[in-house]
Amino acid sequence: MSVVKEFKEFAMRGNVMDMAVGIVIGVAFGKIIASFVADVLMPPLGMLLGNVNFTGLVLILEEATSDKPAVTLNYGTFLQTLVDFLIIAFAIFMVVRGMNKMKKKEEPAPAAPAKPSNEEVLLTEIRDALRK
Repeated sequence: MSVVKEFKEFAMRGNVMDMAVGIVIGVAFGKIIASFVADVLMPPLGMLLGNVNFTGLVLILEEATSDKPAVTLNYGTFLQTLVDFLIIAFAIFMVVRGMNKMKKKEEPAPAAPAKPSNEEVLLTEIRDALRK
């Protein structure tokens, strides 16, 4: 089997296509949440904390000189990303939780009665023969 044909079979499987759609939707969902956090949630939170812009929080490790820029530790950007992640994780948790509640709980099918052993079958035949 050629590599191209094998790849085509792999790519056209239902699971791969479902995963691709999920990734695209996830990326779009991530952008929506990032915008929500940056544009809606963080401004009031920063105002409550004394007009702090989290992305502007830096720790200067080395001052700038005329020939090189300052070396900074941008911990505010990290905090912003951490808040984004927590909100995205919580939103996904709520979606999964809601979907799990919407699913009908499937009742297990009753187990089929066990097939009688060869000895039981033989004894039943003997009993039926004696009755006749």
